[in-house]
Amino acid sequence: MDVIDWLRAALGTDADDGVLSTDPELLDAARGDQSGWVADGRPLAIVDARAVEHVQATMRAASEFRVPVVPRGAGTGLAGGANGSAGSIVLSVAGMDRILEISAEDQVAVVEPGVINSDLNLALEPFGLFFAPDPASKASSTVGGNIATNAGGLLCAKYGVTREAVLGLDVVLADGRFIRTGHRTVKGVTGYDLTSLLVGSEGTLGVIVGATVRVLPRPQGEPTTLGALFADVRAGSDAAARVTAAHLRPAIMELLDAPALERISAYLGEQRIRDAFGAAGGAAYLLAQFDGPTAAVDAAAAATLIAETGGTVRVAADEAEGERLLAIRRAFHPALAATGTVLIEDVAVPRSRMSEMFAAIERISERHGIPIPTVAHAGDGNLHPNFVASGGEIGPEVWEAAGELFRTAVGLGGTLTGEHGVGVLKRRWLAEELGPDSYELQVKLKSVFDPLGILNPGKVFG
Repeated sequence: MDVIDWLRAALGTDADDGVLSTDPELLDAARGDQSGWVADGRPLAIVDARAVEHVQATMRAASEFRVPVVPRGAGTGLAGGANGSAGSIVLSVAGMDRILEISAEDQVAVVEPGVINSDLNLALEPFGLFFAPDPASKASSTVGGNIATNAGGLLCAKYGVTREAVLGLDVVLADGRFIRTGHRTVKGVTGYDLTSLLVGSEGTLGVIVGATVRVLPRPQGEPTTLGALFADVRAGSDAAARVTAAHLRPAIMELLDAPALERISAYLGEQRIRDAFGAAGGAAYLLAQFDGPTAAVDAAAAATLIAETGGTVRVAADEAEGERLLAIRRAFHPALAATGTVLIEDVAVPRSRMSEMFAAIERISERHGIPIPTVAHAGDGNLHPNFVASGGEIGPEVWEAAGELFRTAVGLGGTLTGEHGVGVLKRRWLAEELGPDSYELQVKLKSVFDPLGILNPGKVFG
């Protein structure tokens, strides 16, 4: 009996009801994610789990036969962290998509890992609540995937990354045991904080099968949005820093550099920029949106600071005009995709050093002859340099430039990744950032959770 036979017997009639598949087309689809990286070889099977018992059966079979398991959600990752590798079992929890409870009194929701971000927020609307993590892929990404990568998004500066929203987790360990971590209470400090450890662990420590998450009251009133054009990205960075230093807390604050704005103008049409500002031009674009009862007052104060820093400012008169300003930022990824093959990257630096990082990106782009249009979550110092290759694939010259960029970010007191994770694509630089002692400790920690090394092998740690 091989692992597939063992697993089929363990799953029983559910195996024949679509839970277990060896369809070559499905196996090949599971080899990739939105990063563009495709794993070598082909997985053995896909388990489309619908219940915790399916996950436990898979892990018990994998432990028995020493077969690697790749946990997977919607496949929207950007670091190669959930790609099905040769000889593995891909364990999809995307089908575990029930919202089990919403408590307005406790301001928590209990969900399965396959719940889509936007679906959760639709369900929370009647309660006047929302789930703050806001990745760009929120219409297709899952809460479990957010937790596995500690995802962020546009709202992080004010509301924090996914870790701040997770109170407790249900997890299946490598040998099939089920544990529950954390608390339903807002406070709780018994034992080590395994919940925070599992958030961002990218499927290397356990398989998340449920979560108790913090939800927040929806901000009162209408948001106020403003946009500003600058002569260069340094002035835009300085303006963002002044807004932060003034203790203003925009829900969204995004900064686009000249190569990004140039491509967006070509994609949307220059007239769209002219209509938004009454003029064309500008080599950087700063977007800010304030929410809550003081939104209009805070936006006016921010507009004054931004204008004093050299920005041509437009404060939206209403929500429709605000959407037009937001549309410039939202066009970033489709505008780049229209010009070539794109490697979407992710680094973070202290907010005070964001201007230096933009300058370094410009130098690296010129030195390597590779366009690197960049957008930053300016409220928290998380930059997304996008490497645009003219050919159909990302070649070694791009990775050479990316490596220089990663090391520059770390040298400025930053990190390799603010929200995408390490996966396969960044693992070669991980030890440089962590240092040998911390790296060794993390490898040993993984072995405690996964002594056989079957959980997402080759991801995060090489």
